[in-house]
Amino acid sequence: MKLMTNSRLWRPLLLLRRQRSHDAKEAEAPIPRPVPTSAQLDELERNVVVRNHKNNVPLIRSLIQELDAGDQHKLRQLQAELEQLPNATHPRLREYGEEPRELAQYVHRQLPPQSSLKEFSELARALNLYRMDHLGNYTGHKSYYLTGQLATLEQAIIQYALQAVTDHGFKLISVPDILPKEVIESCGMRTEGERTQVYKLDTGECLSGTSEMALAGFFANKLLSEDQLPLKVTAVSRCYRAETSGLQEEKGIYRVHQFNKVEMFAICTEEQSEAELEEFKNIEVDLFRRLGLNFRLLDMPPCELGAPAYQKYDIEAWMPGRQMWGEISSCSNCTDYQARRLGIRYRRSADGQILHAHTINGTATAIPRLLIALLESYQREDGIEIPAVLRPFMDNQELITRNKRIPETKLVKFIKA
Repeated sequence: MKLMTNSRLWRPLLLLRRQRSHDAKEAEAPIPRPVPTSAQLDELERNVVVRNHKNNVPLIRSLIQELDAGDQHKLRQLQAELEQLPNATHPRLREYGEEPRELAQYVHRQLPPQSSLKEFSELARALNLYRMDHLGNYTGHKSYYLTGQLATLEQAIIQYALQAVTDHGFKLISVPDILPKEVIESCGMRTEGERTQVYKLDTGECLSGTSEMALAGFFANKLLSEDQLPLKVTAVSRCYRAETSGLQEEKGIYRVHQFNKVEMFAICTEEQSEAELEEFKNIEVDLFRRLGLNFRLLDMPPCELGAPAYQKYDIEAWMPGRQMWGEISSCSNCTDYQARRLGIRYRRSADGQILHAHTINGTATAIPRLLIALLESYQREDGIEIPAVLRPFMDNQELITRNKRIPETKLVKFIKA
């Protein structure tokens, strides 16, 4: 099916947008017209409303009316407002309302009675493999330590995921964790405001929330040939999120300020992007199927899409100790939303025309929540059974037992004499 993207639906509006660039001279180039029509602005506003996004279209209308005065301040303000608009939304999602549609449910394990199940923190502490208490004074709130076999399990999951995605043609790239805010904002995440999830450094740069941003930035202002596409890369990185939660079901390591993740990212043509998203989804489903988890696949409604996403699939694992579904993975088709801001283009083979690419991103493994799902699903009276596919990365161990090498830590108060 042909994608209806921002570039097709709102071409005049996008001509007003300043393409993000690291080249200051290019960034200051004059903005061409024509301006969008009232009908196009109406469609923009409908899209913003259905996604529960901040509705800044009335302000955009007002700023456009004032453009003729030649006020550069108004022009810069208009550019800033245009850049906050979300991507277009896949037509099928508009019928979903505010609830996701469950596409499939996968059951691979028969679990013991609920009364005998423990949640992750209780299991990990009993095995002396985890610490999250009393860390606020020196590592900060929502931080944690994994020790012994639990730390080894984390590395096994990473290697398992990397082996799987590289077998599908993804090339591994090691990426930086500190990025210019322009790259992060070009990927669709705001770095300003009270509700930003981004950590900002004194230098003005930011800590990356996902390696998707660094991977996208790697190809900024690049002109690729069509025969290079789809171009698929992967990375392991530390992810930093300023978000927090006081919800009981999100306690422990479910929502933390930093965690490890294996990310998949692809650059492709418009014609390839829906098929690429399906490949990402199938890779993720296969990863968790082989881990033996019980999970479900969701097609997410417009209100659950981040600004750059045209459509998104989520995967939620059943966490039996918590008796809840928890998101462990997602994948999104961002069409040309990120590529236009970053200047990622390709030359079409048929006629030599230069076009903006499409980008796809997906999570192969996000460690903390996957650890929750695994430990709660594989718990036994004598320890934690290791999934068969992870054993080759753990010296063929079959069971995680109590860690006796690292002493248990207790909070000690020092009293001045």
